[in-house]
Amino acid sequence: MNYDETYDAAIIGGGLAGLTLAINLGKKGFKVILIEKETYPFHKVCGEYISLESWQYLLSLGLPLNQMNLPIIKRLQVTASNGKELQQELPLGGFGISRYTIDNSLKEIAIQSGVTVIENCKATEVSFKDDQFFITTINGIINSRVCCGSFGKRSNIDIKWKRNFTQRSPNKLNNFIAVKYHISTDHPSDLISLHNFENGYCGISRIEDDKYCLCYLTNAANLSSCNNSIEEMELKILGRNPHLKKIFSNSTKLYDSALSISQISFEKKSSVENHVIMVGDAAGLITPLCGNGMSMAMHAGKIAAENIKDFLDKKISRSGFEKKYTAEWAENFETRLKTGRLVQRFFGKSRVTNIFISIMKLFPSVTKMIIRKTHGEVF
Repeated sequence: MNYDETYDAAIIGGGLAGLTLAINLGKKGFKVILIEKETYPFHKVCGEYISLESWQYLLSLGLPLNQMNLPIIKRLQVTASNGKELQQELPLGGFGISRYTIDNSLKEIAIQSGVTVIENCKATEVSFKDDQFFITTINGIINSRVCCGSFGKRSNIDIKWKRNFTQRSPNKLNNFIAVKYHISTDHPSDLISLHNFENGYCGISRIEDDKYCLCYLTNAANLSSCNNSIEEMELKILGRNPHLKKIFSNSTKLYDSALSISQISFEKKSSVENHVIMVGDAAGLITPLCGNGMSMAMHAGKIAAENIKDFLDKKISRSGFEKKYTAEWAENFETRLKTGRLVQRFFGKSRVTNIFISIMKLFPSVTKMIIRKTHGEVF
């Protein structure tokens, strides 16, 4: 493919943040290219619960959510590893949809919006020279005036740049693995459940087509102690929670094998790196137990699009644009991430989790406050 032309914006990574950002810029009339290393549609390790704060935004981009018969989730259930549970109405609520479906739908909308979408193409390096970006890919070099990183939780570019979070020694915030299945099971369609076990927790909620997403997070030590066998870990460690034991015993896994990712970090990240605008998990990853990562990713994409437009329209300098985006990102998301990191410390150790859930049962206002602190307003 000929990459001789210069794009207004190049976006590395076609997840929710990258796709919604691309659509937003495409609809504004800018020349946009999106680079995705996979081929749509594909599955991703993800909880697949989206806060309703992003519903109207997705509609505005052209996603026909009202016609997709998606489950609306209004209640939260949290259980301790000993089986003790609490339930709480969700102030705003959310909806369930698989990444397989939503990402592919947004890709089609991006193309309709004039975005050039390059699939099965890996970006290997980004350089900035003479106020222009040069993105090296396996297919050639792409030039752009703005570059955005939407390359997920951890990428080869993160490691090559030696971003701070990649240099940390293993600790309580950066040595996690995640495992996901789609399952067929019996579970209320309006309920998202968060089941704790030793050194981890597992979420389950309904998505489209009467399927359920089951996704859990744990540390690498748990897997290592079970001979690096996911099945053995689910039996010996997750199965100690009676709720999880019942789910694994009475469900049908719809994948041939589990999807998994490793080396997940919740450490603080920068929202601008080497003049590249970071969105989604590349800018900061909220703990999955907060259930708000996907909405945050799309909201960050919207904020980025507004700032990129001002820069491309020459209303603001590059340094001013980068400072403004950094400030707006922090204003909208920094408190949520801090709260998520704090709450993360109360989950995973059986005794601490059991006590924390007992307190939350006695004081429902604490649960409501935590939910509010980890979620935003409709954007």
